[in-house]
Amino acid sequence: MDRGTERNAPPDRRARDGTATGQGGAGRIPLAVVVVDRGGLVSHWSAGARHLFTLSKEEALGRPAVDLLPVTGALSEDEEDTPYGAYAVHDGLGPGLDASLGGGLAYPAAGRARLAAAGTGRVDVLWWAYPLVGPGRERLLVLAADAARLSSGEAGMRERIAPGFALHTDFPGSADLARRLPEILPSMSVGDSARITSQVLELGYPILEFSQNDRVPVTPDWGVPRRAGRRERRERAARALAAGEPVPAELRDGSEDLEYAAVRERLEFLNEVSSRIGTSLDLSRTITEVSKAVVPRFTDVAGTYLREQVVAGEEFDEGVPDTTTLWHRVALEHTDEPGRWDDVVPVGEAMPFPAHTPFFQCMTTGEPVLVPHIDEKTGHAIASQFDKRDIRPLITGRSMLVVPLKARQVVLGFMILLRHPERRLFDDMDRVTGAELAARAGLVLDNARMYTHQENVAETLQDSMLPHIPPRLAGCDIATRYLPGTLLGRIGGDWFDAVELPGARTALVVGDVMGHGLNSAAMMGQLRTAVQTMAALDLPPAQLLRNLDDLAQRLGDSYLATCLYAVYDPIAGELHLANAGHIPPVLVRAADGRSELLDLPTGAPIGVGGVPFAAVRVRVEPGDRLVMCTDGLVEVRGEDIGVGLATLCESAAHPAASMDDACDTIIRALNAGGGRKDDVALLMARLGGIEPGDVAEWQLAVEPSAPGRARAVVREQLHDWGLPKLLDSAELLVSELVTNAVLHSRARPVALRLVRGDTLLCEVEDDDHELPTLIDARPLDEAGRGLRVVSTLARAWGTSRTAAGKSVWFELTLPRR
Repeated sequence: MDRGTERNAPPDRRARDGTATGQGGAGRIPLAVVVVDRGGLVSHWSAGARHLFTLSKEEALGRPAVDLLPVTGALSEDEEDTPYGAYAVHDGLGPGLDASLGGGLAYPAAGRARLAAAGTGRVDVLWWAYPLVGPGRERLLVLAADAARLSSGEAGMRERIAPGFALHTDFPGSADLARRLPEILPSMSVGDSARITSQVLELGYPILEFSQNDRVPVTPDWGVPRRAGRRERRERAARALAAGEPVPAELRDGSEDLEYAAVRERLEFLNEVSSRIGTSLDLSRTITEVSKAVVPRFTDVAGTYLREQVVAGEEFDEGVPDTTTLWHRVALEHTDEPGRWDDVVPVGEAMPFPAHTPFFQCMTTGEPVLVPHIDEKTGHAIASQFDKRDIRPLITGRSMLVVPLKARQVVLGFMILLRHPERRLFDDMDRVTGAELAARAGLVLDNARMYTHQENVAETLQDSMLPHIPPRLAGCDIATRYLPGTLLGRIGGDWFDAVELPGARTALVVGDVMGHGLNSAAMMGQLRTAVQTMAALDLPPAQLLRNLDDLAQRLGDSYLATCLYAVYDPIAGELHLANAGHIPPVLVRAADGRSELLDLPTGAPIGVGGVPFAAVRVRVEPGDRLVMCTDGLVEVRGEDIGVGLATLCESAAHPAASMDDACDTIIRALNAGGGRKDDVALLMARLGGIEPGDVAEWQLAVEPSAPGRARAVVREQLHDWGLPKLLDSAELLVSELVTNAVLHSRARPVALRLVRGDTLLCEVEDDDHELPTLIDARPLDEAGRGLRVVSTLARAWGTSRTAAGKSVWFELTLPRR
C-alpha cells in the first residue's frame, strides 16, 4: 500500500512482504492514489502516483486530471496482438477512466494499460476508478499499480493479470477492511474518510484476477483467492447495462453469450419503458403509463400502490411507513380474464398493509422483495394477514416481485408484479431489472406529484382570489367563466369582478397581469383588491385606472397588467368605460342582434406610468349584452388577433337560452377548452335596465319641514308600489337621512330618490362633502344615533362622494309576494 516506509521500499522487499503472487498469494501491492474534485482538478497526488506517473505532488495538485492521467489512445501496430487476457490494452488508462473524468461514470471501472515512462520505455499499469458521491468536494478516486512489480510463480502468469472488483467482502480478513482501507486515502476528516470507504465497500473492493476463477483482493496485508460466482457476474453485468455502460469482458465467457444477449434485451426493455413513461406531468396519466409499460412484456399482473398523500398531491411525512399508512391502489393491469381481480382488489381502494408480508417489507426497507414461487404455504401465510378478503387464488402458484417506487430516498409507493405459473419465474436478474424500472418510474411519479401539488396550491390561491359574483345585480344579469391555461405553471393573472355601486349602478372589470405563475396570481390579487376599494369610493373610470397605475408603480416595475373598467347605470341606460391596454369589449344589441367591438381609447397597460386614461360613454338599451374577456380567449400564436376578435363578435351574437349557454357558445367557438396555453377570463352582462316607473325622485328645500315632507312622499310612493310592509322602516330611515342632510346642507336642495329593483333603494344627496361615519353615541349626546338606527334596520347602507357633495343610501329587502 501507498503508506509509510512501504511507499519507497525496494521491489525485493515488497515481494518478501507479500506482494501479490498468484493463487494463494497475498494481494498486497503498492498503489498510486489520485483524488479528483468536482471541478475535474487533482486534489490529492500520493507518493506512489509520483513514482508511477513521474510527476511531483507540487506539479500535480490543482491541475486538470485529464492533463495528468493519460487516457485512451490508438495502439501501435506492434502492440495490437499482445495477449493481455480479458482486458484490452490501451495506450492510456482506458475508456472507462475517460468516461469517469468526463463525469459519466456511475459504477466503478477498471482497466489495464501501457504507458510511456521517461527512460524506462513502456510501463504496464493496472487501474481502478471509483465515483464518489456526497457532500464532499471529491468526485473520483483513482487507484493505479505497476503490474511489472507483481511477482508471480510463473513467467506467463503476469500476462494474465487483470484488475476487477469483488462485490462482496466475505473472504477471511474482511472484518478489518473498513479499518484498514482508510490507510490508502489522503489525509482528511474522519467523516469524509468513512464516507469514501463505505462507497468503495459498496461498489466493490479492488481485486486482481489471475484467471477466470482465482481472484486476489488488493489489500494492505491480507488477501485470499475468491471465486467470483455466476450470480455475482450476472448482477454486475445487469448493473453495468442498467447504467448504459458496456459489460466488462471478465464478466462474460463463451458459455454466457446467451445470458449476455438476455441482459442486453433487458436493457433495451428498460430504455423502451423510459421512453413510454413520463410523457406528461399529469399524475393519473403517468400512473397509467407505468402500469401498461410492464404488462405483458415483463409481467402478467402489475398492481400500483401510492401513498394517500401522493394521490392527493399533498405533502407528507417522509419517515418510514408503518402499518397505519394508507396506500391507494391506483392502477391494476393484468392479462387474466376480465373481472377476476375487480371484486377482491378494486382500483381506487385505500388500505394499510400488515406487517410480516413482502409488501410491508418492501415499503419499509425500500428494497425489492423477490418471492420466486408462491406455494400453498406461502400463499396462505400472506393471505392470512389480510382481513375480509381471500387473495390466495390470485397469488398462489405464481412468481412475485415487489419493487419500491422511490424518489430522493423516500418511498412513494410500490408495484406488485406477478407472473403466471407457466411463465419463467422471477430471478435475480429480474429483481435488478425491476428495481431499475421502479427507480425510473418513481422519479417520474415524484415529478408528477410535485407538479400536481404546486398546481393545487396555485389553483387554490387563484380560486380564493376570484370573486363569487351573484348571477343577478341591480339592473343586470351576469355570467362568468375562468379557464386555466395548459402551460407548465399554468396559473395566471387573469381576473374579473363585478362591484355594486351607489345609485343601483354596477362596475364591471376584467384584467390580465402579464406572465404566469404564483407571482402573477399574487399581483392579480393585489390589483383586484385595489380596484374593489377604489370602485367603492365611486371614482370615475379614468381616475380609477390612473390611481391603479400609480399603485402598480409603487408595488414595483416587475409586472404589467391590462384592465378594462366599465360602469353600468341602469337608470340612465348608459355605460361609462375606460381601457388600459386591454382588448375592447363586444356589445350585442338586443334590437337587431348585431354585435360590435366598442371603439375605446386603448390606453397604456397598468404599470407603464405617466400616461393619461380617457373614458367614453355609450348608450345602451334593455336587453343589450356586454362581453368582456382577456386575450387568452382570442389570441393564438401565429395567428392575427383580428381573427379571434371576429370570431368573438360572431359567437357573442348567437341566440342562447341562458347567459351560461351564451358563455359556453363563445368558449366552444374559440376552442378555449383545449389547446389554449394561456388562461382565460370571460364576463358577460345582460343589461336589463330599470323601468322609469320603478324610480321616483324629489327635490326638498333646505328647511325644517323637509323631513316631514320626505316621510309623506315616501309613504305615498310605497303605497303606489304595493309595499305597505316597508312603510314604517322606510319612513324612519328616510327621516333620519333627510334630517342630517338639512343640518349639513349649504344652499342646494336635498335630493331624495327611491328605486324599486331587487331591493328598495333610497338615496339622499346634499352639497356637503364631508362623509358621515358611524359612532357610538353616549347617553347625553344629542347626535350620532341616526346612522346607528340606519345600520340596524337597513339591509345595507353606505356613503359616497358626488360631484356636488355626498350621497347617503340604504337598502331594504322587498317582502316576498
